[in-house]
Amino acid sequence: QIGSKKKKERKKDSTICCLQETHLIEKDIHRLKVKGWEKSYHSHEPRKQAGVSILISNKADFKLNSIKKDEEGHYILLKGTIHQQDLTILNICAPNNEASTFIKQTLPKFKSQIDHNIIILGDFNTPLSSLDRSSKQKLNKETIKPNNTINNLDLTDIYRIIHPSTRDYTFFSAAHGSFSKIDHILCHKATLSKYKKVEILPCILSDHNGMKSEINDKIKNEIHSNTWRLNYMLLNEQWITEDIKEEIKKFLEVNENIDKTYQNLWDTMKAVLRGKFFAWSSFFKRRKSQQINDLTLHLKALEKEEQINTQKQQKTGNN
Repeated sequence: QIGSKKKKERKKDSTICCLQETHLIEKDIHRLKVKGWEKSYHSHEPRKQAGVSILISNKADFKLNSIKKDEEGHYILLKGTIHQQDLTILNICAPNNEASTFIKQTLPKFKSQIDHNIIILGDFNTPLSSLDRSSKQKLNKETIKPNNTINNLDLTDIYRIIHPSTRDYTFFSAAHGSFSKIDHILCHKATLSKYKKVEILPCILSDHNGMKSEINDKIKNEIHSNTWRLNYMLLNEQWITEDIKEEIKKFLEVNENIDKTYQNLWDTMKAVLRGKFFAWSSFFKRRKSQQINDLTLHLKALEKEEQINTQKQQKTGNN
């Protein structure tokens, strides 16, 4: 899974996370260090403007072949392999001014890099379709420029292909009182079948909504780990520690007098306790997941309500 988000937003179940507008200088890059995400690549400029980063989870067997970035923090390109599959990622943060021109001029620079393995994503700062705006305003010539470039490079907007008539947005402009989708994920037209899902995430810590795309099940299955590790946070629950003590007591009462070596007794008890910890971990994971889902649904409902109210106000203003 690949996610595109603003600074401070990271999705735990993603494999690759692309950030835009990080606004970090060299000495502050450590602020993006996250446990379990040791592979990180950055493009930034000295004035704390723009900035893009790509974070890759330790779960992914990613090997970097080459990297290319500009000095103004507007793009970074990685070429490498993930589980022995070629992958090219171009993360973009277009400037607010003349974003369409930037996209038109920047994408052709990577024409030699654009193949069936590429994914281009980020903050384009411009819509690509009339459906990407809450207002009924048609696309002007400047907005059409990126579309012509995208088509000429055999690229396509994954979200718009999977959701051809959906109006959903990634940014709210308080100045204009309107919503727009200016964050996009592009792929080569020949590889559309690889993308099973793409969605816009709720806006939580950023002024932009994140986006998430699931590429395929093969990589997802390969990165799944069966290694069990104790979640030490469980030991902070008093009722769990009491249950452990009781479980150990019962185990010893049943097994201590049986003809077993201490090592076998210890190994057997560990297996029993592992099963208990696994059950508790699953319980807390399900409960946490349900809480997150409930909050996410509530947040989405609030966002949708705000979009509807904004559209009503726009209609009232036009009458």
